[in-house]
Amino acid sequence: MINNDILRRLSTLLGFDDEKVRAVFKLNSCDITAEQMVCFFKEKDDVDYVELLDVELASFLNGLIVEKRGAKEGPQAVPEQTLSNNAIFNKLKIAFSLQADEVIGTLELAELSLTKYELSAFFRNVNNKHYRDCSDDVLSTFIKGLKITVQG
Repeated sequence: MINNDILRRLSTLLGFDDEKVRAVFKLNSCDITAEQMVCFFKEKDDVDYVELLDVELASFLNGLIVEKRGAKEGPQAVPEQTLSNNAIFNKLKIAFSLQADEVIGTLELAELSLTKYELSAFFRNVNNKHYRDCSDDVLSTFIKGLKITVQG
């Protein structure tokens, strides 16, 4: 998925305005200017469109975890330089404090059925033989399910 689309969809489903989005970025020590925010939310074919980097989306997602669950003891999470759909899915699962059954329920709200075994494959270590890449469709469906859950 395109990072800008993920940011746009998450900020919409959570009802975050630009200032709140910037505050969430700041929770993971990532300063985003108001001008950058405007460019992140432009359509891809707009000349002012700026691509949201993986490290920036990781900072937002880490900040979202702090926003929703509170800061943890010890050092702050370091944003990843490259971000996979699996990592995004996992960060969202953590931010919304979802257990496997709740993730499956969220996916079913958006009309995707997975077993616990299929779901756990997304959260395994990359070197595990049962690891499975999370597709754009699965991640998009999960965000759609989160929207249904959050907005009722």
